[in-house]
Amino acid sequence: MSREEDFERGLANRRAVLGDEWVQRSLDRATTFTADYQNMITRYAWHDIWSRPGLPHKARRMMVLAVTLSLGRWEEFELHVRAALTAPDESRLTPDELKEVLLQNAIYAGVPAANTAFNLAQNILREVAAQIGYDLASADPRQADLFGAGSQPQP
Repeated sequence: MSREEDFERGLANRRAVLGDEWVQRSLDRATTFTADYQNMITRYAWHDIWSRPGLPHKARRMMVLAVTLSLGRWEEFELHVRAALTAPDESRLTPDELKEVLLQNAIYAGVPAANTAFNLAQNILREVAAQIGYDLASADPRQADLFGAGSQPQP
């Protein structure tokens, strides 16, 4: 496979994961200084890694959210939260799946990082709630049931 084919396949993955608008904006902003970098990440990250058969895109999305939260890379975190919630395919995360990723990472990345992540994710949820059919309503934390009504913790 040629480098050009790697680029085109990576570009297709990049568009599928992040959306056409975001990717096109990145490409349109490329300059003589950044074009090599855009080419490299499209071929290596978006083709060589995202095309691997070992994990479905949904799992890769969760991993990216965990890492960007852990590293405090909030611009990337927001990009991937929005893309995960609005994905048009089976890689889409539900708000509850996103919440579980953030809760899991609160333990490993720390509460301050999780505070920021929950705040940013909730802001994005407010923006896309109607689009994805999610009711973001007020709730009393004293009434929260961590394991769901009558369910048991998972091993």
